[in-house]
Amino acid sequence: MAGDAAHRTRTVKRDQKNTQVSTKNLLTKVILAFLIMISGACVQPQAENNLSDLYEGLEFDMPMIREPVIPDFAVSITDFGAVPGGQVLNTQAFADAIDAVTEKGGGKVTIPAGIWLTGPVILKSNLELHAESGALIIFSENKDHYPLVETSFEGLNTWRCISPIYGKNLENIAFTGSGVWDGSGHVWRYVKKFKLTSNQWNELVASGGVVNEAGTEWYPSEQYLEAAQNANMNVPMHLETKEDYEAIRDFLRPVMVSIQNSKSVMLDGPVFQNSPAWCIHPLVVEDLIVKNITVRNPWFSQNGDGIDIESCKNVIVTNCNFDVGDDAICIKSGKDEQGRARGIPSENLIITNNIVYHGHGGVTVGSEMSGGVRNVHVSKCTFMGTDVGLRFKSNRGRGGVVEDIYISDIRMTDIPTNAISFNLYYGGLSVSEMLEEGGSNAFAAPEPVTEETPQFKNIHIRNITVKGAMQAVVLQGLPEMNLENVTLSNMLLEAENGILISDATNIRIEHVDLITGEGNALSIINSSEIEVAQLDYEYKTENEIIVLGERSRRISIQPGADQELGSHVFVGGEVDAGEISF
Repeated sequence: MAGDAAHRTRTVKRDQKNTQVSTKNLLTKVILAFLIMISGACVQPQAENNLSDLYEGLEFDMPMIREPVIPDFAVSITDFGAVPGGQVLNTQAFADAIDAVTEKGGGKVTIPAGIWLTGPVILKSNLELHAESGALIIFSENKDHYPLVETSFEGLNTWRCISPIYGKNLENIAFTGSGVWDGSGHVWRYVKKFKLTSNQWNELVASGGVVNEAGTEWYPSEQYLEAAQNANMNVPMHLETKEDYEAIRDFLRPVMVSIQNSKSVMLDGPVFQNSPAWCIHPLVVEDLIVKNITVRNPWFSQNGDGIDIESCKNVIVTNCNFDVGDDAICIKSGKDEQGRARGIPSENLIITNNIVYHGHGGVTVGSEMSGGVRNVHVSKCTFMGTDVGLRFKSNRGRGGVVEDIYISDIRMTDIPTNAISFNLYYGGLSVSEMLEEGGSNAFAAPEPVTEETPQFKNIHIRNITVKGAMQAVVLQGLPEMNLENVTLSNMLLEAENGILISDATNIRIEHVDLITGEGNALSIINSSEIEVAQLDYEYKTENEIIVLGERSRRISIQPGADQELGSHVFVGGEVDAGEISF
């Protein structure tokens, strides 16, 4: 316990700002209270106006999101016997406080400053949970406190341990305040050795658990290890009864915040951190506002996503910070046959003014997108050191259509792999891991088009700055279903390698300044109707633009002003030279 306490002390940034009101005289208190009241009255409409401003110039029709309406009734968890200090389990106090406001038709439950240990918190409608500055809610490390429930994870119907924060079939839910919600994820997750230093790895192994035969992964228990070897992307296969799942419950780590089949949900202010799996998972939620929150997970946390928005409608994510172990802001809609059967897309999303410090992807679509994704606006975001910046991923078998995506004003620095990545051969690995295992499928053979064939089209990306990446852009579709109708415009891209286009149709690139190391500026493979206009690049050697593949046709490449391409272009012998102009 001492070690865990020290770990939390290191990872939780406590707000130590002095909020006490001077008590020199009653007049001072009255004046101060009056000023605070006026300030509050002024600030709230401004916040509403800010959200309203987000709809201006939006590229698609989207209704105004209905914010939660919470009745004017409030209690504190201390009214129901909650004890701070992190030693006493306060699950019942949380439940009793929530029941008390529910009996009044709803209201606010306040968690004051202090360390509060609890088991799962079960949400009810018309509820605001307000974690005050200095409040740290730590979820129990005892896995017996988390019974199994039927749910969805990784896009599939399954059984998992109940989430630390759980709600289903609700309306009017709000998380407010600047406190911290900690999911105690370190007792749930497995860890890959290469993600730790030698000292960290040795300390972890010495703490207990088991190591796989190859010595490359640590697991919390033998039960966990055995279950992991028979799972599909963290979901056990071929189990039929709840009892079957009970036999491997240590493997069934939950997402931290699970809100399902609900309406009018808002997260505004708190820190959510240290989740067992994904941190925040709204599933089939309509009218969702996520603003001013911070999401934190260790960079080595497996499946430590920030927020996974799945089959949701009318969503705003704004002014948030993410520093996580997997994709930061991820958009999903179910996986394969089950996702197509659900048939609920994620649609009408505004994602703006967010910062991602670490993650596999800054903003990601997929790979579970079988129900479709459409009408997404992403703007004014900054990604620093994310494995990929803008990440689109799927594979054969998913089906579904991703369309009408509008991305602008994105800033990226120090991207280890692809700044912009479309990968329709996704196999469950990060891009870094994929590259280690062999990289691209540029010359894969086409397969028949079926309902299992994913489609990505009508995607527009502009005003992008990349300061450092391994690869500036990868646009890779499938030979049987090309990536279609993509525009890239007004970009400054600094990367070791330039732009790769493979199995794509109707791609327009214009006004792009490209700075690379020794890699190619532009590679086009088995793609058609490609128009490149005003590509500014300092050509140094021959063959820095390459066109390959017998399906490459109707390609026009125009350099920047006062530039000649000449010998800098190489056209493969299998390409009809009459189809290429430059």
